[in-house]
Amino acid sequence: MTLRPAPIDSGIRFRRVDLGGAEIEARYDRVCATTLGTTLGNIQGVRVGTIEHLMAALWGAGIDNLLVELNGAEVPIMDGSAEPFTFLLDCAGAVEQDAPRRAIRVMRPVAIEDGEKRVEILPGDGFSIEFAIDFDSPLVRHQTLVFEHGPAGFRGELSRARTFGFLSDVAAMRAAGLARGGSLENAVVIGEDRVLNEDGLRYEDEFVRHKMLDLIGDLYLAGAPLAGHVIANRAGHGLNNRLLRALFADPESWCFEPAYQSGDAWRPATVAALA
Repeated sequence: MTLRPAPIDSGIRFRRVDLGGAEIEARYDRVCATTLGTTLGNIQGVRVGTIEHLMAALWGAGIDNLLVELNGAEVPIMDGSAEPFTFLLDCAGAVEQDAPRRAIRVMRPVAIEDGEKRVEILPGDGFSIEFAIDFDSPLVRHQTLVFEHGPAGFRGELSRARTFGFLSDVAAMRAAGLARGGSLENAVVIGEDRVLNEDGLRYEDEFVRHKMLDLIGDLYLAGAPLAGHVIANRAGHGLNNRLLRALFADPESWCFEPAYQSGDAWRPATVAALA
């Protein structure tokens, strides 16, 4: 994967250099699959999978315009978190471009439900999340977390949280052709009575923090940062995408405004591209 600077208003785009340079916009309406990750596709059938961790890192770094070149169908999983991407973005640096940055302000509540799963976004200043998860495992159980510090808090609070899975599910997933590259190097693996990773967890509540990270990456497919308050219960990639589709289906539910988020506040700014 190579990250390249991009012009004003080009947004974030993925380019498959192994397929003649076919491109896919990083947009909610380009999502074509949400099993074990978020996959984008174009009308020619070209796909790019597992984009959510990179998208979360771009949100945290305030990057609006970027070209992501790949020589395969999936963004590298790295260690299963957004931290490696965040580190590389910090090393590369960003430049301000001569145009105002836009945020998407939520004007009225939008909610999606699927059984016990639910995600909604409410009007609010800045960006914040309340997230709850519940798994039938003594090592996870019920975890809740509130995140209110926007991009300024992303590095310390969420970026290092890794994707996770249960050892009991591995055989069935691989038989279905999924998670073939999964290992203790790029995921937290949960056994019956212990976490199998030698170094344990990075956060006491790493599981709910990673779900938040995924949510941020999925919501950045809106095409701009959101100003609103998200409440999620057992939500995943599918519900996250359905939330954006419902939001943009109603023109009265959102509006653009020139802004960026510094800590918890929205202020005028110029857009950034990778240096």
